Amino acid sequence: MIKNPNGKDIISVKTEWLGRELSLEVNRVGFRSTASVLVRYGDTVVLGTAQVGSRPVSLDYFPLSVDYEEKFYAAGKISGSRFIKREGRPSDEAVLIGRLIDRPIRPLFPDGYRQEVQVVTTVLSMDPDFRPDMVGMIAASAALMLTGTPFSGPVAGVRIGQVGGEFKAFLSKEERAASALDLVVAGTESGVIMVEAGASEVTEETIIKGLEWAFANIQPVIKLQQELAKKVAAPAQEYELVLPNAEIQELADKWLAGKMGKNLQKAYPERNAMVQELRREFHEDMTKQIEKESAEDMDEATFLELKAKYALVREQYDEAFTEALHGDVRRGIIEDQTRPDGRKLDEIRELSSEVGFLPRVHGSSLFTRGVTQAMNIVTLAPLSFAQIVDTMEVTDGERRYMHHYNAPKYTVGEVGRLGSPGRREIGHGYLAERALTAVLPAAEDFPYAIRSVTEIMSQNGSTSMAATCSSCLALMDAGVPIKAPVAGIAMGLMMDGDKPYVLSDIADAEDFAGDMDFKVTGTSKGITALQMDMKVEGLPVAVLAEAITKSKAGRMHILEHMISIISEPRATISDYAPRIEKVKINPEKIGTVIGKGGETINKITAETGAQIDIAEDGLVTIAGVDPVAIQKAVDWVKGLVEEPEIGKIYKGAVVGIKEFGAFVNILPGIDGMLHISRISDKRLDKVEDALKLGQEVYVLLEAIDDRGRLSLTMKNVPQQ
Repeated sequence: MIKNPNGKDIISVKTEWLGRELSLEVNRVGFRSTASVLVRYGDTVVLGTAQVGSRPVSLDYFPLSVDYEEKFYAAGKISGSRFIKREGRPSDEAVLIGRLIDRPIRPLFPDGYRQEVQVVTTVLSMDPDFRPDMVGMIAASAALMLTGTPFSGPVAGVRIGQVGGEFKAFLSKEERAASALDLVVAGTESGVIMVEAGASEVTEETIIKGLEWAFANIQPVIKLQQELAKKVAAPAQEYELVLPNAEIQELADKWLAGKMGKNLQKAYPERNAMVQELRREFHEDMTKQIEKESAEDMDEATFLELKAKYALVREQYDEAFTEALHGDVRRGIIEDQTRPDGRKLDEIRELSSEVGFLPRVHGSSLFTRGVTQAMNIVTLAPLSFAQIVDTMEVTDGERRYMHHYNAPKYTVGEVGRLGSPGRREIGHGYLAERALTAVLPAAEDFPYAIRSVTEIMSQNGSTSMAATCSSCLALMDAGVPIKAPVAGIAMGLMMDGDKPYVLSDIADAEDFAGDMDFKVTGTSKGITALQMDMKVEGLPVAVLAEAITKSKAGRMHILEHMISIISEPRATISDYAPRIEKVKINPEKIGTVIGKGGETINKITAETGAQIDIAEDGLVTIAGVDPVAIQKAVDWVKGLVEEPEIGKIYKGAVVGIKEFGAFVNILPGIDGMLHISRISDKRLDKVEDALKLGQEVYVLLEAIDDRGRLSLTMKNVPQQ
């Protein structure tokens, strides 16, 4: 067996998986981390490291961080940025993949675990034939399996699409572009724990079959990680869970008895206020209880010590209070099929929307569902305003459609500093962006860069779906010719043994108390995006299938509401949006339009005020606010690239005179021969008797010979 420089055996396991060899290797690199695993799949190599803190931290949440590190060298690239050549802050894509890896891992740690855990997956080599993100997920899970932490893994994931009607993993770039489905499924040995998808209006049945295929095909990777963990045999870590003790939980349950149930079944603004007041009274009563017990036989020092002790364990009392509330929510749903705000399980909160309420923007909407409210603003610009994407996987790519999501702290009634968007904001924005991408018009049909910004106004559950609905409304208000309206809904799930209870349009209380939340977006024809996160250690595909199927009715209900507000995109764009005309030219003529050193295109821009952008495929977009100026620029460009057409009359200038005839410039850079016999019906002794240099005449193109020479005539051509 090979040993590393520290004398440790290099341990590796491998298997054939979906057409390539997958290997996991320990002790070759990363000697000082708690655990590190080198994963190879094809030519892709990813290092997964897990570092565990030496002692618990005083936080009221599990301090797990998961990062996905893109390295340009992995793809044989140097960053295309002119000024920055080393990797900087993570790209949005890297943040999204980090979240993708985090989501199936986090639920597999026990409640109350407070040890700090940092997972870093670093792509060291990238096979260009497929995306490396799922190899990163395997590397993260394999490393955690060797830390000795109470991680209930392993977990594995796979990204699949459809090629020729068949499911396939690790698609090439060309296959991904042609596939109507991009589905990521992560799971454990016993069930699915995370799902994410983008799709072009696929059916629920297709998604469900994809889940089944993916779950079956991750099992060999689960077994391989288990084999590695058995070989390494990492010692179990000692830890303590920070949980309310039984006495505190019993106290909270007893105090809240009679105050919950139907007493708290109120609409969410009122219910939220009642819960806040109950929480305040609970802590106040706990403090008074200490004072009462110390009234007679406790000295002041002991009293202050007990009071300080309560302050230290206040967090545990608070968690016990929250746990009691969650239990009440679950009881109401499972036993009475009644939700915290009194709704039925499939009932949607009240909907209200409007469009066009911001006067100077290109498109706007306000979508309100219960207490959750999202404002969206759409801005249109020439294609040159598309975002340049420069990542490890993409070179000189562009994002023509951008959705940005903002949710300041005031939207949940809290004080908080404003700053750059966090991982949650980036993730929610991406989900809403993905929901609409499938219905956007092609650049050739609608040559605009589109920025959609959702400003969350108020939160009480499922703001990403509110962002989806509001962005769809604003796009239609802006006159973007989307193929079909898209609606989104957040669904919840609570398990009572093997029996699932599916909830439509979940709010915060149900989300926190539930076992799964999932978001589904789509048109009347099918699904465009999907995101499912389990809070339990995996669920059977059959349960997920039931949840996906039941989501359709709620989605259609919301879609009907949206269509009642605006049924189709406006026929014209806003008066304040730039007008854009497009001209398709032969790519070989691009140089003609640009001119030497940009001379021609700069002249057109200077004289018309229009902005001109030229794509490599020959699509020329001409933008401006003055329709007359735009048309002048369009005609100018067309004139530069027009091909001569036999039988067509041209207005041209005489640019040369010879004894046998004249040369007439009919198109930029294109001259034709006007023979002396074709100038007039009368016989001419010399050309100068009828024409002079610089004179403008109308000529008809009679013929083009095999050498490309043009023959012109003025006979029977009206001289206007």
